[in-house]
Amino acid sequence: MNEQSKTAKVPFEKTKLPHIKNIIIVASGKGGVGKSTVAASLALSLAQEGYVTGLLDADIHGPSVPTLFNLNGQRPLSIEKEGKTWIEPFDCHGIKVISIGFFIDPAQSLLWRGPMVSNALRQLLNDTDWGELDYLVIDTPPGTGDVHLTLLQMYEITGAVVVTTPQTIALDDVVKAIGMFNNKNVAVPVLGIVENMSWFIPVLHPDEKYFLFGKGGGAKLSETFGIPLIAQIPLNEHIRESCDEGSLDTLFQNEQIQKVFSGLADSILANQRKESTHK
Repeated sequence: MNEQSKTAKVPFEKTKLPHIKNIIIVASGKGGVGKSTVAASLALSLAQEGYVTGLLDADIHGPSVPTLFNLNGQRPLSIEKEGKTWIEPFDCHGIKVISIGFFIDPAQSLLWRGPMVSNALRQLLNDTDWGELDYLVIDTPPGTGDVHLTLLQMYEITGAVVVTTPQTIALDDVVKAIGMFNNKNVAVPVLGIVENMSWFIPVLHPDEKYFLFGKGGGAKLSETFGIPLIAQIPLNEHIRESCDEGSLDTLFQNEQIQKVFSGLADSILANQRKESTHK
């Protein structure tokens, strides 16, 4: 019996981090769907709406947040407070940012077994000087592995956002992620489905749409599981350039993109309130 099967049969004892009101997991079953961009943009949207927000890059084997915020090669400072050594997160565009990528050599493979991964994640969560946060957005790795089990077993999670692209091969993997959150011992509400790369819009021809990866995948997931499709994010050259250059904030200078991500944040806030009233 594998570790995930054994864990699923044991009721989880979860703790709440005292200075963090809400933890939102951003997940996907498959890599390459733009999950990190969605997590970072969600955090930025929440911060712009006035919420004190943190972003934790927990993608142990493929951290993208240092690139998204132009922090490659940077290492956080350590501070002493109340007799304990804390990690001081970076402040980027009003978001408190920390990533496993700040502590590893990006040119080296990270050969960690499950316990090492879980220990690193707990240290980032527990030893970072987050202060008082309204929201902590956690960018998780693809799949349903050790990082997810640690988070779902040890911490009170407010909800999850699942990211997919329209094509069938991505949808098949996302179904597994939704099943993980719906597990009766986990019981973390999926606040919404985000369909990324829904269509391609050339910057010079904004009235044109090209459905490069198919069409309707996010809506199909939404209908199957009764989970709202809360955003369809287009693809264009501007998005790619902003992410590669670490100038994620410039995305929001594009009115269309800003509207999509603001709507994403608003939908999550509304669905979270709905989940709270049902408890």
